[in-house]
Amino acid sequence: MTEVLLLVGILVAVFVGYNIGGATTGPAFGPAVGAGTVTKTVAAALMSVFFFIGAWTIGRRVVDTLGRELVTDPAIFTLPASITVLFFIGLALFVGNVFGVPASTSMTAVGAIAGLGLASNSLDWAVMGEIVSWWLVAPVIGFWVSAVIGRYFYAALNKRIALAQSDGPLLTVDRSGLIPVIGFGPGTTQREIVGTVIVVGIGCIMAFSSGTSNVANAIAPLVGSGALEMNVGIVIACIAVAIGAFTIARRTLDTLGNDITALPLTAAIVVATVSAILVIGLSAIGIPASFVVIATMSIIGLGWGRATRTMRASRSDISEKGPDARVSVGSLAADTEGEELPPIGEEDPEDIPAAADLFNPSTTARVVVMQNVVPLISTIGAYLVFRFVPFFGFT
Repeated sequence: MTEVLLLVGILVAVFVGYNIGGATTGPAFGPAVGAGTVTKTVAAALMSVFFFIGAWTIGRRVVDTLGRELVTDPAIFTLPASITVLFFIGLALFVGNVFGVPASTSMTAVGAIAGLGLASNSLDWAVMGEIVSWWLVAPVIGFWVSAVIGRYFYAALNKRIALAQSDGPLLTVDRSGLIPVIGFGPGTTQREIVGTVIVVGIGCIMAFSSGTSNVANAIAPLVGSGALEMNVGIVIACIAVAIGAFTIARRTLDTLGNDITALPLTAAIVVATVSAILVIGLSAIGIPASFVVIATMSIIGLGWGRATRTMRASRSDISEKGPDARVSVGSLAADTEGEELPPIGEEDPEDIPAAADLFNPSTTARVVVMQNVVPLISTIGAYLVFRFVPFFGFT
């Protein structure tokens, strides 16, 4: 019976890992695939490799936090309880997909484990408080860092790293001699090479950050229960993620239907870099971080920073047009290669798009609400199941 339950637990963990691979490959390598710098197969391979590196190095710290430190008695992670926790994580992924919102698997995993801890009176409130505190602080940091970049540095960054592509292959291989020689393709410039390296490199950093945080969501309950050894669990989760990256992720890479990859390329690089650095930093101290929440706030911060480029107006404008003349907004959608905004206060309001072009308020609200509601459903649902179903022995 134990072997059967373990097999079921592993299958559920593989399902969670499979969905993680499908959900995170698009945000990581969508810009690179969309720009034509790598193929979907190469993107999936890079995702698999760098997710594994992140999981094997830093990710085990987050596994320890969720599987051994969030609750005062890891013995509550029986195989049935572990399977139930993984079920709620998988359910969150499903709900997020149905509503078209990237649900936070990290927040949902913590919520499900917290529900188990509450039902068994074994939740470590100090650890939970530290995790929640960072959940509140990290998105704010992401917002303000991105806002500062958007307000003061975005135009210069866009001028330097916007990817201008030439026709034909990026590189060529001359095999006429004894040793093959790699050279630039027809029309390929050094700037194009540098831009390509930056775009692909950011994708690799995002894949690494996903591994540091998300591997725990698939295996922490099983590792905490002692049913799986840490290294074995990491390998199983990474294989499942790789399968997802090579299969269902192709659809997200096709549509690029993600908040990050829908941005202009320079904006996507900024958001991805800020978010990945924060996630890696939190994972290094054992905090399960939510990339999608941090990235969402970074997107809003970057847009707000770009918008406030024109927060000043002359006194004559204010007297003629009223207080509204002081505020006009820019738009990430108006991104133009090589564009550099005039100094703050010297922009022409007539040339700036309307605020509605910056981001859709209803879509933003739906994303923020769902990203908080799904983990809440996971927490309440897990608590009710573990508290009132006699099978688990916590009633």
